[in-house]
Parts: sequence; C-alpha cells; structure tokens
Amino acid sequence: MCRVVIVTCRSMLWTLLSIVVAFAELVAFMSADWLVGKARTRGGSEPAGPGGPERPPPTLGLYARCIRNPGVQQVPRDVLCGPYAESFGEIASGFWQATAIFLAAGILVLCTVALVSVFSMCVQSVMRKSIFNVCGLLQGIAGLFLILGLILYPAGWGCQKAIDYCGPYASAYKPGDCSLGWAFYTAIGGTVLTFVCAVFSAQAEIATSSDKVQEEIEEGKNLICLL
Repeated sequence: MCRVVIVTCRSMLWTLLSIVVAFAELVAFMSADWLVGKARTRGGSEPAGPGGPERPPPTLGLYARCIRNPGVQQVPRDVLCGPYAESFGEIASGFWQATAIFLAAGILVLCTVALVSVFSMCVQSVMRKSIFNVCGLLQGIAGLFLILGLILYPAGWGCQKAIDYCGPYASAYKPGDCSLGWAFYTAIGGTVLTFVCAVFSAQAEIATSSDKVQEEIEEGKNLICLL
C-alpha cells in the first residue's frame, strides 16, 4: 500500500524516459532492419535505375530477415518477414550471438527498471537505499551491456549470411553493398538515452527528497505534487 504518493516533474520525466528507452531497445532488437540491401528491379537482378520499378530491399537483423515475396505463398504482401534462425545456435555469426546476449541482458535490466520506475511514486527507498540511485546504477550497467553488443555487431558482417545480402565485399566492420537500417540507429540512440536516464535519476532523487516534500509529508499529506 502507498502511504504517500510523491510526484514531481523530474521524477515523472525520468520515469517516462526510462519506459521509452526500454521500449526503443526492445523494438530495435526484434527488428529485421539492421542491415538494408540494395533495392533491385522487379524484372532482373541488377539495382534499379532512376524511375524504374523496384523490389523492396531485403533487410537482415540479428535473427530475422525480410525478403521479397517469391510468390510461393499466396499472401497479398510484397515483403515477407520472419526469423531465419529457429534457435540461438542458428544465428549467422558468433559475434551476433554475443551481441544478442549483451543486448538481451541490457534490455532485461532496462525493462525491470522501467517497471520499478512506475512504482517510484509510492516507494522511494529499498533496504534504505534510494530507489532512484539503485535504478540509475542499473541503467548505467545496462548501458555498458548495450555498448558491448553494438561494438561486437559490425564484427559479424563478414559472415556468410551478411555476404549473401551485402555482396562479396562485406567483411568485419565493412557492410559492403548494404546500408545501416533504422534499428541499428535506434539501438545507438537508446544507448545514449540510457546513460542520460542514469544521470537524470540523481535529479529525480533530489526532487523527491527536497525540503518542500519533507514539509508536506510532515503536514500529513498523502498526495504530493510538485513542479
């Protein structure tokens, strides 16, 4: 039960940002748009020229991919997306397997913090430790996991799966004919915001433990809202 509910602008902003970061990293992880191949003409295998009809470009993620519908399946879609790896061991590269582990660990921590942050209005301490400081520390650790995963990911561009999508010139840290998709940039942006959240948690702690808040608690108020 919540005895006192404390809501401040800084604590709410930290909570919302924590939720957004966790959601962004999760969406990026599940997406197939990490590498984007060149669009090709519908009638041939060469890249489409200006004004020519194009096939949707193939995309490749850590464990999923999107390809043009070959017409075998009678579905009204030009692109078919789904996992190419049915198990962890089938992920195309050992570097991508390591990336998946680090990203999954970071996302798990971020989702846990996002869930806990919702209850930070009611509970401000755990075992005499500020919940904001604990969550900020966890977000910093999650950010380190995400950085390790993003550093290892380009090392897997030399795997056969990437070469099939990006051409023979693809190699570690060289995407060949592919370009980086929105999921990779989203993961980078989410990583940066993770550290922003970790730093901003200190501001949330200051806001909820200010003298004004303590005065209103002593006055017996159960709902405290401060700008």
